[in-house]
Amino acid sequence: MQRSIAFLKQQSTPRMLHSRLPSVNVEAPEPELLSISDAILALKGLVSRQLPLMIFVFLACVSLGLLYVITAQRMYTSTASLIIDSRKINLMQQQQSAAADAPIESAMIDSQVEIIKSDTIALSVIKDLRLVDEPEFTGDSGGLVGNVLGAVFSLFSSPTPPSEYQQLRKALSRFQKNLAVKRVGLSYVIEISYRSTSADRAAQISNAVAEAYIVDSLEAKYNASRRAAVWLQDRMKELRAQASAAERAVADYKAKNNIVDAGGRLLSEQQLAEINSALTTARAQRAEAQARLERITAILKSDDEDRNVILNDLATVADTMQNPVIVKLRQTYLDYAAKESDWSNRYGANHLAVINLRNQMREIRRSIKDELRRTAESFKSDLEIAKSREEASQKSLNDAISQSNDTSQAQIVLRDLESNAQSARALSDNFLQMYMVSVQQQSFPITEARVITPAAISLSPSSPKTLLVLLGSLLVGGLFAGAGAFIRDMMDRVFRTAPQVEAMLGMSCLAVVPRVQPEELPQTGWSKARTVAKLASGWRQLRGRSEPEQQVVPSEYPAGAQLQGRQMNVTETMSGVVTRAPFSRFAEAMRAIKMAIDLSRDEASCKIIGITSSLPNEGKSTIAGAIAQASSMSGTRTLLVDCDIRNPSLTRRFSPDAQAGLIELVLGQAELKDLIWTDSQSTLHFLPCVIASRSSNSADLLASAPMERLFKALRNHYDLIIVDLSPLAPVIDVRGTSRIVDHYTLVVEWAETKIDVVKRCLEEAPGVQKKLMGIVLNKVDIAALGRYDAYRGDYYRNRYYHRYGYVD
Repeated sequence: MQRSIAFLKQQSTPRMLHSRLPSVNVEAPEPELLSISDAILALKGLVSRQLPLMIFVFLACVSLGLLYVITAQRMYTSTASLIIDSRKINLMQQQQSAAADAPIESAMIDSQVEIIKSDTIALSVIKDLRLVDEPEFTGDSGGLVGNVLGAVFSLFSSPTPPSEYQQLRKALSRFQKNLAVKRVGLSYVIEISYRSTSADRAAQISNAVAEAYIVDSLEAKYNASRRAAVWLQDRMKELRAQASAAERAVADYKAKNNIVDAGGRLLSEQQLAEINSALTTARAQRAEAQARLERITAILKSDDEDRNVILNDLATVADTMQNPVIVKLRQTYLDYAAKESDWSNRYGANHLAVINLRNQMREIRRSIKDELRRTAESFKSDLEIAKSREEASQKSLNDAISQSNDTSQAQIVLRDLESNAQSARALSDNFLQMYMVSVQQQSFPITEARVITPAAISLSPSSPKTLLVLLGSLLVGGLFAGAGAFIRDMMDRVFRTAPQVEAMLGMSCLAVVPRVQPEELPQTGWSKARTVAKLASGWRQLRGRSEPEQQVVPSEYPAGAQLQGRQMNVTETMSGVVTRAPFSRFAEAMRAIKMAIDLSRDEASCKIIGITSSLPNEGKSTIAGAIAQASSMSGTRTLLVDCDIRNPSLTRRFSPDAQAGLIELVLGQAELKDLIWTDSQSTLHFLPCVIASRSSNSADLLASAPMERLFKALRNHYDLIIVDLSPLAPVIDVRGTSRIVDHYTLVVEWAETKIDVVKRCLEEAPGVQKKLMGIVLNKVDIAALGRYDAYRGDYYRNRYYHRYGYVD
């Protein structure tokens, strides 16, 4: 037993000390690398938690893949290849220039790919092959999905037959959808592929597209050559006239606006910089004069009898102004003040000499005030002069800025005119060169593209690829299943395990308390029906046995009198599981919390433990009663206090007949001996809380001095005091108990309480967080815990408790 206690201290004590003493610098351990076994266990836990979702997503992806393979229409693909030849043929057998032999740019090849995919080529092929009459291009798209979509669209379309233009656009859309044009690597080869339900039709269309591209290139070059000469000649005349007009506009604008460039900088810019510097100096002088005037005005408004003005503020002003009169008067005042203090101590405060000194000191203060008023008038004059200078400088700056803006606008227009003139002249010269070249060298319509591999008829369908689709559906299903499970697991922002509690909150998890259903608990003593019958009959004192009452209270109390034996039966409540089933996991968890409290009591004063939670209905009252029951069963003098003034659930559960309690005790309206209730099965004492009406100052009551004195007195007569407090989030009552509670224990409901809510509550209550001893994870589903805690989940199973008398 001693070795077990030593081991428990070694494991839990440093963590609890760290949680209660945040100011101590504790060196954080280096994070350990995730081992293979840890990764396997984590993956196993993730799969076990999200297995239904993963199976559903995986089967859905595989089913979609199978459905696609079954319903997809069989398609055939044929490919034709053509090359863009960079060698230009000179029909006149002239020597090729260096530009003719230059390699074709990569962007040019990509442009040719886009030309092949254009509507012009597609419409040419559709008209040549009369594809509008083919059902493949104007009928249903084929396949199960296509037929279903066609039927749905037909419900919303007009019953009138489509026009010729609509059929042509529909055929064009189908044509471009099945056409694929791409460049082969970085070469000059372009592949033209077409998918069709007929192998013959696919090969025919691929070859027709290549031929249509070559014909379109020839026609484009022929038309360009025919229009070039006429267009260049007409354009040259226009450009010459534009260049001459632009140059004349530049000269006229300079003369009109008197723009003279002196070394690249205008005179207005230099003048603007000088005025700006003068304005900055004027603003600084004005600010200095205003500050001195405000300071001396504040001194003049002060009380004439205020000595601090003479000794402190006036000293600062006198040093700043360097006024010899004020300095001399202040020195005389200080000498008189010293004499007045000395003579008052010697001859008394009402001595005639002392009174004369005071009168002289008063005259000196008046003289100082008069001198300050004359100085203030001088400062006002200086301030007015500084403001005038600042206004004059500001006005000059505004005028200079306006003039500079006008000049800048004129320069902008001038630059545009010069740029237009230069552009017009350069464009005219370029067109002249192009016209001379077109006249000297006659262009012939030639094309650089030629077919190197015509399209052949395909022997097998190219789609759907059954094996690839199935493998892809399996892979995608696995990835989606894993991603869905991971995302769903990451979105689970509630507390599930003790390590998660410690990692998220930085506090020790004192115990993992299993969920206990009331209907599954064994009944001992009086049955539930009998208890209800007694309460209904108006019997005030609850007893669990027929034996006479026993006086089990301490011999001394703050009131100095013995407590009367008002008995209650905690065993009949949920907290009584510790008594009814002492070998259960619930009772074991309560003993773990009690052990943590006992270890804290060994380290420092720890008698008053506050039990709270973030939200209501997390089981804090049940935990408080169970801890108190477990402590009292071990022989510890224990007092359970219901401090949940807003909602005293423990009072309604343990002593529903109580007429007075904690509030009356604090207000001095009752004595402790008349308020204590005693458990009939143990030595547990209970102080109820009775509320006659709702109160808005419950937090002030808990933080009051009488409440602090009450708990200070209770410390001397009990070994442990368990205080059931209100939740942190709805009300602020718990914050008012920081002066009476030694340590807090926060109850967190498993799989329900949000992590962000708990963190926010602790941040808003720093007094509670500073004294927080640990966290209790309550209402845990033991059967589901193993799916979230791969290391500790199996430890809670029944087979590990059978050897120690556990009965579930």
